[in-house]
Amino acid sequence: MVEKSTIVEAVKSAVSTAPQRKFAESIDITVNLKNIDLTQPKNRIDETILLPNGNGRKIGIAVLGKGDITTQAKEAGADLIIGPEEIERLGGEPREARKVANAYRFFLAETAVMPQVGRFLGPRLGPRGRMPMPIQAGTDIRPIVERLRNSVKVRTKDKKTFHVKVGTTAMSPEQVADNIDAVLKRVESVLEQGSMNIRSVFVKTTMGPAVRLV
Repeated sequence: MVEKSTIVEAVKSAVSTAPQRKFAESIDITVNLKNIDLTQPKNRIDETILLPNGNGRKIGIAVLGKGDITTQAKEAGADLIIGPEEIERLGGEPREARKVANAYRFFLAETAVMPQVGRFLGPRLGPRGRMPMPIQAGTDIRPIVERLRNSVKVRTKDKKTFHVKVGTTAMSPEQVADNIDAVLKRVESVLEQGSMNIRSVFVKTTMGPAVRLV
């Protein structure tokens, strides 16, 4: 486990050594794994991780269904609401469906429309790791949307290197460090050998040099 103070110093170094910009750059970590066979699906990481301070960017959330769930989605400020007819229509418009799949990071769908989603949108959402979270009738989705607003998706597939957006340069190093700590703890918890499966971790701004953390 990496000490929080070490993470803070790495973030400060990454920000201070990056070229000065007039806008807030994203801050990412790159994690390299070792001694793990990711050709085996059981060893892959597929986690939605809540960041204590969000990642500083607006995260798009789409809700699929009709009735109460759409009312709640509007109240929660969901970015896109897709009804059953629209789900079917998108199934015949692959280019438009791809745009939707790329534009929104998280999808929620009431269980009643999940068969439609699988049939018409599955080929676009599945490969991107964006199949909807099924929502039972009567569930209040507002707190779920709020939580996802501050979450990131970590999905390795069969590659031993993955990247996670953990903040921006407009955030304090301590806030970004808290986010990094949350990601690393979760990742270690799902790896078979924990931290022993992590070869290295680097932190960097979009345009800046990478600073080694682990």
